[in-house]
Amino acid sequence: MKVSAIQMVSTTELQGNLDCAHALLRTAALEGAELAVLPEYFCLLGHRDTDKLAIQEPFGAGPIQRFLGDTARELGLWIVAGTMPVSAAHDDLTPADPADRVYNSTLVYSPAGQCVARYDKIHLFRFDNGQECYDESRVLMPGHAPQVFELTSRDGHCWRVGLSVCYDLRFPELYRAYARAGVDLLLVPSAFTHTTGQDHWEVLLRARAIENLAFVVAAAQGGRHANTRRTWGHSMLIDPWGSVLAERAAGAGVVSADLDFARMESCRAQLPALLHRVM
Repeated sequence: MKVSAIQMVSTTELQGNLDCAHALLRTAALEGAELAVLPEYFCLLGHRDTDKLAIQEPFGAGPIQRFLGDTARELGLWIVAGTMPVSAAHDDLTPADPADRVYNSTLVYSPAGQCVARYDKIHLFRFDNGQECYDESRVLMPGHAPQVFELTSRDGHCWRVGLSVCYDLRFPELYRAYARAGVDLLLVPSAFTHTTGQDHWEVLLRARAIENLAFVVAAAQGGRHANTRRTWGHSMLIDPWGSVLAERAAGAGVVSADLDFARMESCRAQLPALLHRVM
């Protein structure tokens, strides 16, 4: 199955980001991809954390979700839509007044244009080194559960796919839960900072692939943004042995690889570590 990771340098303008995403998704489809993964915050990287609130949508309705469904249907493509702000209102799991909070949600669209899965980012990023300071909990609500979806590739294999986002990468227990659920492919749309990415990004991604004997596809933000934030980029696709199949260092673009189901089965047969778990 050919899979594409879409790398972006998203701006503070929603429509411009959607136009860029459409062009890159079209490129992926023309290159033969069956599944394309957008990065975290593909639709907006605002000047302020609270800018997310202005473009939030209730789950199941709104211009961003219409764009995603229409594009998946137009291109005949599975689209994993990075993340977008989904309203927390009317959710029994949120506080009484969630007006100043949204979920950072990954939505999955089938080639028919239907939303078939939703994952709300569980682990919220916080970092302060005295020069850069981030705290996603100021405007985001944490998700509560892993999410798996299935797709059947053109060659007839049924792939079980586990969803995660960016900072989740530092919590291996989430990915071990996916391994227990029989997942073959782990997705990590991200907006890693340049500071943390240069030291931790690749080693964490490869570790998640190796320890779970699964493919990993990480679509990233990669460059200097209009809000002055700098993201690490290096979108990549990794096989179950930890080998990097393809990578894009910086700038907007598409990076693709063929994921070989038999390769995963071979790795798991040679090293049946998943059968040796005692916890």
